Amino acid sequence: MEKIHELSANLTNQIAAGEVIERPASVVKELCENSLDAGAKEIRISFTDGGLNQITVQDDGSGIPADQLVLAFTRHATSKIATERDLFHIQTLGFRGEALASIAAVSHVRIQTNAGKTGVGADFTAGEHSEIMPAASPLGTKITVTDLFYNTPARLKYLKSQRTEIIKIVDVVNRLALGYPKTAFILTNGQRVLLKTAGNGDLQQTCAQIYGVKLASRMLPLHGKSPDFEITGLLSDLADTRSSRSYITFLLNGRYVHNYQLTQALIAGFGNQLAPRRYPIAVINIKLDPLLVDVNVHPTKREVRLSKEDQLAKLLTDSVADLLANKAEPQAGLLSTDQSSQQADQLAFSLNQNLVDTSRQVFNEQQPEYEQPAVSETSAVIDLSQPRSDEHYLITETWDQNVRLQQQLTPFGSETITTQKLPDLLFLGKLNSYLVASGENDLYLLDLPALLRRLAYDRVWQQLQASQKNQQGLLSPWTITLPNTDAATLNEHLTALQEIGLFLENFGQNAFILQSIPLWLHDNDEQRLQEIIDLYLHAAKQDLPALKKLLASQTAKRTASRTVSYHAADYQQLLTDLQTASDPYYDAEGKPIIVKISANRLAQMFKKD
Repeated sequence: MEKIHELSANLTNQIAAGEVIERPASVVKELCENSLDAGAKEIRISFTDGGLNQITVQDDGSGIPADQLVLAFTRHATSKIATERDLFHIQTLGFRGEALASIAAVSHVRIQTNAGKTGVGADFTAGEHSEIMPAASPLGTKITVTDLFYNTPARLKYLKSQRTEIIKIVDVVNRLALGYPKTAFILTNGQRVLLKTAGNGDLQQTCAQIYGVKLASRMLPLHGKSPDFEITGLLSDLADTRSSRSYITFLLNGRYVHNYQLTQALIAGFGNQLAPRRYPIAVINIKLDPLLVDVNVHPTKREVRLSKEDQLAKLLTDSVADLLANKAEPQAGLLSTDQSSQQADQLAFSLNQNLVDTSRQVFNEQQPEYEQPAVSETSAVIDLSQPRSDEHYLITETWDQNVRLQQQLTPFGSETITTQKLPDLLFLGKLNSYLVASGENDLYLLDLPALLRRLAYDRVWQQLQASQKNQQGLLSPWTITLPNTDAATLNEHLTALQEIGLFLENFGQNAFILQSIPLWLHDNDEQRLQEIIDLYLHAAKQDLPALKKLLASQTAKRTASRTVSYHAADYQQLLTDLQTASDPYYDAEGKPIIVKISANRLAQMFKKD
């Protein structure tokens, strides 16, 4: 065993940097938090190459006295706490004294600061520093970090693309700006301004700079109070929801934190008013006694430990519920769909009029679109025109053999298969949401909503395939404004979205303009456009084929759910259209459309010979 020895200061700083400085956004977060703790009213952040080449943070705070400059870059040197008691009364963002030492351990740092007398400057790197020299500097501090992770190349391998690192930086500054609306933030990437807030204390105006003016103007003020907690903030309108929880910001005494229980409490306040897998945009600031929160449980302080967390969660849920209950304006723009899981067994039809496949399939809502297998004349199947003497009609001795044969058959679409998959159906009547029809002496029951979804899905899918050509001009172009993080991502995917007929153009200030729409997108569905872009940007992978299927399915649901008055001739036309559908047996989610009851089965049911 090697001899135990004390690690060098530089090595301990590099180890600490592994926990505190994960990526360029971590540098921005730590430096901006120091600026806020120094009382800065304006913070300017600029970076290049995703923050790896250079990051500069300049503030107008109190600055660092010249005689304390070297000490500031020493590990565990801080002005925030002095005793154990202070550790439980933390009212600043930083307190450990690790940030500057950790940053200097993995990069080159140049600092210029002025605490009110004369400015000074110095260079720090790998535990070493240059001589402190006088420097022309306004009141405050300016820190420039270059060559991040130059001496830890393994860390570079785990960083994402430059675009991802930019978005991470923007997200960090967004959260800080929401927590400190009285401080002006100016964030630039090269010459491009990504965020600029006024710093006048108006949270709604800060939200407008981040999420867009239209959305921010519709956000609702939230208030709640108990003896231990006070909740303030803004909550998006029910029409302005997103497919990701990342737009929910919780601030504990101004500190942005992750907390699963509070997120669930916020969503619970909406009851059943939120569509499935949709989440609000929220900025929730919670004021509480520092004794009720322990921020010293995570290296980056993203997670905290709360006392009386259940009471806070209940207060949040009740506050949101009261806000929505008192809102006079009715909800709009929600996609109301029943997402409950269902299972159904259905006999699969063969093209032969009296034959049915003996294999049984169980379907649920998450199952992908089902492809109906074809049946060859050589397959082992049951002829329903012949009486059966066995009790268990479906489970025959040839069950396993049938399953193996069915797996080897050619699916629909083979040139040897006729295009008519169903016999000619005659509409007989309607009972609740079911159609009753006859065909070749057999009785058919059809689920009307599922039938409408299948026809709508096929129609929308065909329109999506030709959406680049089939465009409808808009008399008044649509303009959408996105959060700055989404706008940065969308700029790189404008060409890809043209494949589904969305020819978006950058309109500046995180806004995009659309002058024509594809046929599958209705001319009064501007809110739907926002939802589609949100779905695409927050998918695990920007997969256009998967997006097309999802859009076709969602659009089909919306179309089929509309209330339409049908006559007998209309129902007959629907049955005719079903014959040429891509799959007349199941809708796009695998739910059955049609059930056949043969003449022989009817005779058995009525105990006829």
